[in-house]
Order: sequence, then C-alpha cells, then structure tokens
Amino acid sequence: CFVCGMMGATITCQKKGCDRSFQLPCASEGECVTQFFGLYRSFCWEHHPEQAVQATPEQNRTCIICLDLVEGRKSYHTMVCPACQHAWFHQSCIQKQAIHAGVCFRCLHCQNKDLFVMETLTMGIRISKRQPSWESDQACGLVYQRHSFCNARRCLCPGGREQAEEEGSWQLLLCSSCTAKGIHRRCSYLRNSTATWECVCC
Repeated sequence: CFVCGMMGATITCQKKGCDRSFQLPCASEGECVTQFFGLYRSFCWEHHPEQAVQATPEQNRTCIICLDLVEGRKSYHTMVCPACQHAWFHQSCIQKQAIHAGVCFRCLHCQNKDLFVMETLTMGIRISKRQPSWESDQACGLVYQRHSFCNARRCLCPGGREQAEEEGSWQLLLCSSCTAKGIHRRCSYLRNSTATWECVCC
C-alpha cells in the first residue's frame, strides 16, 4: 500500500500506466477515490477526478453540515454542489450525510438530487441504498404516531381511555395547539357541534 506501506493492497489506480496500490481503509488518508457505482473504479491522489464546476468559496465560507470553515478552493477535502454552487462541504461531512440520508440524499441547500448525486458518486462518496436513518430509527418512530387515548382526569368511556369513535360522544379530539393530548367529546362535556378543543397546558 503506497499510503501505509503494508502488504495486502488489493486496489490499484485505474489510470493507465499508474501502478499505485492501496487498501480501502487507507483511501481517505491517501486522498484516493473509489467510485461505488458502474465499474467501481479507483484512483490514487494524483489521478482522482476533480470537480469540473468553476466555483471558489467566499472568504470564511463554512461547511453547510458542520459549520466549520472550508478550504479556500475545491480539493479532495472540500466540495461544492454542482447545481447551486453555493453549498460547500467537507468530503468527510458529505460522506456521513450520504450514509444517513440514503435514498433521500440531495443538496441540503438547493435540494437538487440528480446532478448532486452523480457528482458525489464520481467524487467517491458512497451513498446508502436504504431509507434515511431518521425514518428507521425506533426512537423517532413515535413522531409518526397519532395520540390515541383520552387524557381526561376521569375518563367516562365504558370502553376505556383508548377506545375512540369516528364521531359522537366517544370521538377523540386532539388538542388544536399541540396535538399531544386528547379527550373524548363526552369527557370534556363538549357539544357535537364543537370542532376543536385545547388542552389545559395550551
């Protein structure tokens, strides 16, 4: 491996005439690019692809992800969105974003997907083919669940707090402000014509 000097380097630069070999874990340190699509080509630091877009970051430009300063030019470590040319980011930051965003990966500034994804793949960013991690995370799963029980101090429903009907006395109304609390229409002594309810906290 031309990066660490150890034996067992199985990846060779695809540039004709270049015999530099490296190991995948050393690729980032050696500024090598491995493209995770098509022919799965790899390139050393001297022959890796560069962004064609003509853009230079303004002074004190920060990474759109970590908000730390980026280099004053495009490089292996600093990339720009080819679509809007305003979103700058560190290569390591956009790699983490690509893993977490999966099939929803796109420019965080202009929301471009097609051009942005093709460019980042060419520059060696590996994009996960799964759903975004924030949608599969069990901790976030509760966000998608609708409140489903009566919060009245004394629930009057014969079927219990979790019974709810589409309409009538046992229709469950959610707080019109926070939607985090609910109450049966009868438990709050609301008329059938009343369409909204607000919890004590709101």
